[in-house]
Amino acid sequence: MSDFTPEVKKILKENGCWFKRRGKGDHDIWHSPISDRSFPVDAKIKSRHTANGILKHAGLDKAF
Repeated sequence: MSDFTPEVKKILKENGCWFKRRGKGDHDIWHSPISDRSFPVDAKIKSRHTANGILKHAGLDKAF
């Protein structure tokens, strides 16, 4: 199975997003200056749909 987490975090950092805090379970909370929203990022993103959904929350285009 694929793990999209490293690539998603790399894209988020490249676009000015930052780690805000630990969330519940194995999630981290990130913040995007583009969308001015905070959103959860799972520690093991196994689906490209989930990965693209996280990027959408950040105000970014699909990458997967």
